Amino acid sequence: MSILSDRINNLAESATIKMAKLGRELAAKGVDVISLSLGETDFFTPDFVKDAAKKAIDANYSYYTPVAGIPDLRKAIAAKLKRENNLDYNFDQIVVSTGAKQSLANAILCLVNPGDEVIIPTPYWVSYSELVKLAEGESVFINTSIDSDFKITPADLEAAITPKSKLFMFSSPNNPTGTVYTREELAALVKVFEKHPDIYIISDEIYEHINFIGQHTSIAEFESVKDRVIIINGLSKAYAMTGWRLGFSATNKTLADAIDKLQSQVTSGTCSITQHAGTAAYQGSLDSVKEMQVTFLRRRDLVYNLLKNIDGLKVNLPAGAFYFFPDVSSFFGKTAPDGSTIANGDDLALYLLNTGHVATVSGDSFGDPNGLRLSYAAADEKLIEAISRIKYALEQLKDAKAVSAV
Repeated sequence: MSILSDRINNLAESATIKMAKLGRELAAKGVDVISLSLGETDFFTPDFVKDAAKKAIDANYSYYTPVAGIPDLRKAIAAKLKRENNLDYNFDQIVVSTGAKQSLANAILCLVNPGDEVIIPTPYWVSYSELVKLAEGESVFINTSIDSDFKITPADLEAAITPKSKLFMFSSPNNPTGTVYTREELAALVKVFEKHPDIYIISDEIYEHINFIGQHTSIAEFESVKDRVIIINGLSKAYAMTGWRLGFSATNKTLADAIDKLQSQVTSGTCSITQHAGTAAYQGSLDSVKEMQVTFLRRRDLVYNLLKNIDGLKVNLPAGAFYFFPDVSSFFGKTAPDGSTIANGDDLALYLLNTGHVATVSGDSFGDPNGLRLSYAAADEKLIEAISRIKYALEQLKDAKAVSAV
């Protein structure tokens, strides 16, 4: 009998972290590995944010903070939501956590009872369904495809709703596809939610500033559903602060209080120095954010033009984030030079790592077994070399019939 709980035994390891680990292990053996696996920018935290952290250290801000975050930071977040998103939240409706992943976990654990259904469009970020497992809920997936730009329709949403539906969870811009819902598309989904007033909505907006179609639209901007929306956001992507670990949720006061209560028993308040740095970030200029957006747009176009010239890959043009999620199913069933068969996306990702020395992530862990996630959060020359390696490795795969005939 296992000494470990069923809860942990049933939980999958994060696929993105797993592939990054495998890539590092191969690199430690002297192999030149290019990693396109992690959702982490190659930019540095802005200097004015780092300066605020240094000042906080010198000022001895080293004590426990309120569980939900220091008031100055929460007020700065509320001001950001009003300034950038035209959303009105009081600072006591905001809870700061140790990264947006904890913010997601907090919201799910506060809402979902055993047996409750959580509707999740695929592809989705790898942790969504695993967090639902932790809450003992049931994930209900709405499958999309590259042909629909990985978007659901109001009819898709309506068909997925049952009397057990408690929560809908999505990201826009999306990880892993880069898909961005327009205001008109969100408005159409809102019409469905208006008919189902008991369903809450988690809107993961961590990539809001890496958006190539203009002003980001939050589903919380629609007044008829705002009180049921939990916005999840944070510093990691827009301000290149992945290691600082600061995320937040913004929602109605009742749920915010529940999240505060849960967090008080798990982590309490996040790092005091990070919170002061975060206050500076949200009060400061968006110049560095805009520079990063320009760079990512250039990289997106670069990678798109390289990927679309690879036979067998089916690729669309993402509208945000920093990922491509091509359909790679045409390579399933093919044979590698060593005689092994590429049965699925996991096999293909391992083949590209071991043969092409490029780390990617199989789409299976994102809820779409036909896809493969590639991050373009890397320097241009690295991206050009990585796609060249992928192209060469894929060209070495042969049809099984052709191999058996030799």
